[in-house]
Amino acid sequence: MSQVRVSETQRKLRAGIVGGGVGSFIGTVHRIAAQLDNQAEVVAGAMSADPKKAEESAKAWFLPRSYSSFQEMARVEPTLPDGIDFVMITVPNHLHFPVAKAFLEQGISVVCDKPLTSTLEEAKELVALVERGNAIFALTHNYTGYPAVRQARYMVQQGLIGDIRKILVEYIQDWLMEPVETTGNKQAVWRTNPAQAGISSCVGDIGTHGENLLEFITGLKIKSLCADLTTFVPGRALEDDANILLRLEGGSKGILTCSQVAAGEENALSIRIYG
Repeated sequence: MSQVRVSETQRKLRAGIVGGGVGSFIGTVHRIAAQLDNQAEVVAGAMSADPKKAEESAKAWFLPRSYSSFQEMARVEPTLPDGIDFVMITVPNHLHFPVAKAFLEQGISVVCDKPLTSTLEEAKELVALVERGNAIFALTHNYTGYPAVRQARYMVQQGLIGDIRKILVEYIQDWLMEPVETTGNKQAVWRTNPAQAGISSCVGDIGTHGENLLEFITGLKIKSLCADLTTFVPGRALEDDANILLRLEGGSKGILTCSQVAAGEENALSIRIYG
């Protein structure tokens, strides 16, 4: 929500959350992030599709209001004198579009986890909703906030490395080396399931961060690409490794590598830019 500023004399922004219930990884991350600058407080949530778990999660977070569905929350909150200013969407990929649409149609700003949607058509529909209304839409490409990333962007913008010739982006992990989706790992279950993750697992999960960093730092857009997607773990429905050749604006070339089956790499993200 970088476009919103609250002075010391103004009230805190009121936030809602969809998903992120007890046992969720990313829900806690969002709650902590919302509190870091003391400008927002989470006051409402539809934290699980299971009404009982939703209520238990809201109590654990000390939320004043709990809803059994995101539809109910989107309908009721705008009618309240202390309704939410924005909502944080922390559900699996296939729900990003319907949840975001429900709140945007009510004029409520949205902070949504990446990827934006599962299809280009859905993404375009959300863009049109934002352009027609006054709500703000923010996508959580959080690595753009790192000081080193901002410094790299500044150096490129100032021309300190000259015209860009080549970009190498790498984001590699090892947590999906084994078929952990068959052993009860909740994160692995939905991230490797096409019905929830969409058409991509590894690229949609972490490759999106690499692509975002490339465009954020260099300002260059991808014109065409050639992707080699591989599923190394037998029986897995989606790719767990990707190597992508990129052609960029101005003749620059790039390589984006992402993997979640690279032994010994817990969470390694890097970008190299050559001018």
